[in-house]
Amino acid sequence: MHSLSLLKQEFLKKWIIGLQIYKASKEDMSLLERKKAIKLSANLAMASTQNLRTHWSRTLIADASKEDNNKILVEHILGSDSKTLKKISTSLTYNKRVRSKKILKRSCSLHRRKKIAPQGVMASSIAKTLVKKRTQLLRSLVPGGEFIDEFSLIRETLDYILSLRVQVDVMRQVTKATEHLNRNKVVNN
Repeated sequence: MHSLSLLKQEFLKKWIIGLQIYKASKEDMSLLERKKAIKLSANLAMASTQNLRTHWSRTLIADASKEDNNKILVEHILGSDSKTLKKISTSLTYNKRVRSKKILKRSCSLHRRKKIAPQGVMASSIAKTLVKKRTQLLRSLVPGGEFIDEFSLIRETLDYILSLRVQVDVMRQVTKATEHLNRNKVVNN
């Protein structure tokens, strides 16, 4: 429990830094720009609290750093870890190209096998199909999940869920505190 509160504190600190940097770069923001700034800052803060040890955190940071206007934000939130970011982003883009070719070859050969397979469907083949579909769905939900093996995918998913819960808890607490302050302002005026 103690480490969870430290994780929340670190996330909040980095999230506030990200929001301040974003606000300083643009004075007048539209509602959509504010939404993007909040989401981007929260994702980068969440990913940076993992110290680049998870695949999903490296993927989020690499995706955010692709845009030129986000690079300053990424460097400020990451701090000393920003030096390793360039190595990570280049390795992630290389892996996407190589693995996509392998996936394409594999999917073409699977379609050929399915056509040749007998019509009798066994329970085990149905179960395997369901597991494959659910694994594919899980891969699409976790950032960078399409390049992770099944065992690592489960570990990454659990870590990602924990980080999302931390993010939601902190955002709820900030919302409650803001509502409380606004109520007090109305009562005092």
